Amino acid sequence: MKPTHIEHIGIAVKNLDEAVKYYQDVMGLTCYNIEEVADQKVRTAFFKVGETKVELLESTAPDGPVAKFIDKKGEGVHHIAFAVKGIEQSLEHAEKHGVKLIDQKPRKGAEGLDIAFLHPKSTFGVLTELCEDKGE
Repeated sequence: MKPTHIEHIGIAVKNLDEAVKYYQDVMGLTCYNIEEVADQKVRTAFFKVGETKVELLESTAPDGPVAKFIDKKGEGVHHIAFAVKGIEQSLEHAEKHGVKLIDQKPRKGAEGLDIAFLHPKSTFGVLTELCEDKGE
């Protein structure tokens, strides 16, 4: 596995609209996409900073992963996502090196990317997402 760049940093927030306002009004960034990913029980908002994106995550359900994260740790950095070529091979490579996989196979995520998560217990406490844009 060799990531090409940091695809995005995911930040868990309680209120997406308030967080978007902060990133636009204070940080001077432009929100270019808001979408709901129903199977992940989340609404997302994206901002570009150079080649990297900031993804804000608001839970759409009290039992969603982001809601559970906020209940346990509060708002803040939720995950870091790396862009990879060959996500399936990257998952196999990680597993061969003893990394616990949350996703055994890639699934569709926001912005149409194929995504898969690595368990933070295997990645020094950082929830790690692998992303591949098959449209590239």
